[in-house]
Amino acid sequence: MIKDEEKQASTQEKRTSMADYLSPQVRAIKPSGIRRFFDLANGRKDIITLGVGEPDFITPWHVREACVYALEMGKTQYTSNAGTPELREEISYYLSNQFDVSYDPGNEILVTVGGSEAIDLALRVLISPGDEILVPEPCYISYSPITSISGGVPVGIETFAKDEFKLKAESLKAVITPRSKVLVLSYPSNPTGGIMTYEDWLPIAKLVEENDLIVISDEIYAELTYGSKHVSFASMPGMKDRTLLVSGFSKAFAMTGWRIGYACGHHEIIAAMLKVHQYTVMCASNMSQVAALEALKNGLEEKDRMIESYNQRRRLVVHGFREIGLDCHEPQGAFYAFPSIKAFGLSSEEFATNLLMEQKVAAVPGDVFGLGGEGHLRCSYATSVSQITEAIDRIGAFVRKLKGD
Repeated sequence: MIKDEEKQASTQEKRTSMADYLSPQVRAIKPSGIRRFFDLANGRKDIITLGVGEPDFITPWHVREACVYALEMGKTQYTSNAGTPELREEISYYLSNQFDVSYDPGNEILVTVGGSEAIDLALRVLISPGDEILVPEPCYISYSPITSISGGVPVGIETFAKDEFKLKAESLKAVITPRSKVLVLSYPSNPTGGIMTYEDWLPIAKLVEENDLIVISDEIYAELTYGSKHVSFASMPGMKDRTLLVSGFSKAFAMTGWRIGYACGHHEIIAAMLKVHQYTVMCASNMSQVAALEALKNGLEEKDRMIESYNQRRRLVVHGFREIGLDCHEPQGAFYAFPSIKAFGLSSEEFATNLLMEQKVAAVPGDVFGLGGEGHLRCSYATSVSQITEAIDRIGAFVRKLKGD
């Protein structure tokens, strides 16, 4: 009895704050570097934001109208956990037609609450404690934290501007160990705008096969390429069953707030993801699924017009940065530029913070994106031409001051 009381007292003594009740994995994770930085910009006047990865286009009217009509018709119930059959069938047709990869809508496609849920589900069902998850960096900031929460060990693979931020086979091979299990791919890349071609994928696919890896391929920016068509890793010879393709409607269809995405892959992996999905979110919003179906059926021309606008802005941004003295590789996908600021002797965070304070331009310091990100700045060009032009002028003034001109 005394020992039990001593044990209870010891436990109570250790818990000096509410934080002591939290999971150690969650406590160890840093808050989002993007959100932390943009908290500085909140409430400031005349800020030009080149930071948030969100289209400045409004969801096309006919897509919104389909949702409104669905509400009027009372479509406010749960759908099938995996998503409506109609949407899964249309996703299957779309991927086959656009990216030459085919999935059975009955058991190989899961509709999720955005692509982010699909990534979370995929990592949760694939990771056993101690598994190493290989992540080319700089990359989208969520992969490593979700890996850690799920009990895995994130292993960064640095990519470089001199290689157009492509994943090189020798870099991948150098980090593979007997504990390596999953390779997370994200091309076109956020934040670099890098892409991978068929020829680029060949040696990567060979290593995946030789080392018995599973691939999570985040292809949320697949439609946003300039000059060459996106090549899905799942379409590579022998890679379909080893690849879980993740995508959604946020970027190409200007539907960020609708929170609608999907995962496609081997039926056993999808079935496992579906179990977790059932217990956590039940299903994606019925109305969002109706809107997504309309976007796929009747919104492709508008999608293409938005992409052409991004291409125009891409050229403007790269030319503008080079004109003011920022070294900037030419992004071939997504809607980000990733200029180098190494020549100015400031860290990425110092450069971005001073730029915000002095010139009221908000961009994301590159170090938040992992290995190879330090010394760069992520600038989204998913904003108006007038805003981009003014931002470049302000950054130019900031750069001239740093140079002492």
